[in-house]
Amino acid sequence: SSLVKRRKQWYQRRVRVYSMEAITELNLKSKNMVDLLDSKPFTKAEIITIQDPQKLEKFDMSKFHHIREKLKMVDEEEEEAKKSSTYTLKSTSAEATATLRELNATYKAPSSSASTDTPDSEDSDLPKYFHNTTTGAVSRGFTSTAAPRATTNTFQEKAIEDVVYDEVKKKSYVRLVTSLGDINLELHSDQVPKICHNFLLLCKKGYYNNTVFHRSIKNFMIQGGDPTGTGQGGESAFGSTIPDHFKPNLTHSGRGVLSMANSGPDTNTSQFFITYRSCNHLDNKHSVFGRVVGGFKTVDDMEKIETTSKDRPTKEIALESAHIFVDAIQDKREELMEGEKNRKKAAIEAEKSKELEGITLESEQKVVSVGVGKYIGKQKLKHVQGFESTPSSKRTKVLKSSVTGLQDFSGW
Repeated sequence: SSLVKRRKQWYQRRVRVYSMEAITELNLKSKNMVDLLDSKPFTKAEIITIQDPQKLEKFDMSKFHHIREKLKMVDEEEEEAKKSSTYTLKSTSAEATATLRELNATYKAPSSSASTDTPDSEDSDLPKYFHNTTTGAVSRGFTSTAAPRATTNTFQEKAIEDVVYDEVKKKSYVRLVTSLGDINLELHSDQVPKICHNFLLLCKKGYYNNTVFHRSIKNFMIQGGDPTGTGQGGESAFGSTIPDHFKPNLTHSGRGVLSMANSGPDTNTSQFFITYRSCNHLDNKHSVFGRVVGGFKTVDDMEKIETTSKDRPTKEIALESAHIFVDAIQDKREELMEGEKNRKKAAIEAEKSKELEGITLESEQKVVSVGVGKYIGKQKLKHVQGFESTPSSKRTKVLKSSVTGLQDFSGW
């Protein structure tokens, strides 16, 4: 019985929802204050307006609580689903589904140390130059599951050597001290800088000291640069072999041409040779990188020494040491470093002066009026028409008296 009583009380308290138009026309205007369904009487005070279309402020979304407080309903299931790589896929084939399942089982996230940026330059004091091609990080990250993801393309940075090589415009000079005398060499570092740089680095670290010229052929050339003295050894200053560098104007023409010995295309290391005469059949096969400019008598003495059946001199011709007189590549490197230091210093000084200027201007600015030109004093703007505070009649007289010359047509 108590349950029936509670239900009855709930039914009595139950409210009904009607449109405003129905209540106005059928109840308020006709003064028929009874429920339209069960004829139960009610008063005007009991009417509750749920939504009034005349009050537009209720529809201002900027005042909604969840927008004003920036609240967001978080669906944990949806957030978890977003972590899946297949979240945005509407449908996939059986093969794609199997591939994704296998990938999820075997995939390992790249380590945090992986970076998509271009490796830092070996020398931060040198300016950075870039190729016209990008590093390809974005395309690798898009097509490969092993490469780290990247969203920004960056241009491929040139190696330091390439930066210096492009700027070298001078020759280098080296003296070879042999057991028969000195030979002065001019290196074409402005045309084949990589080959010359290798030779200069080897000379600088004494790689050629106390070696021998192991091969000499009359009317052809004399060869050296192998520390083993067998013709089978030697390595470049960079560790790996150096590619060939050919120039149309650098040929094996004449006596005293300095060129690289090799065992095939792009196999240059430390061995070199000096020609006794023109050897044009070696063009585009061996890289010419210098010439003899002093000590031809020493070259003549070398050619006169008898050789064995294997073209080895019977009397040892030693290369005692190599001395660098001019290293155009190192000079250019130092020049670029100095220029970059000066540029950075000038940039820092300019930034400091700009900050000081900004502080000075800010401290000197005083508000003298309102609106546009509020920092400009009235004394500076007296020449501007209409700025003076004089009456309009006086300003008119001043303006009329200032009209002279061809602009005054009152006498016509």
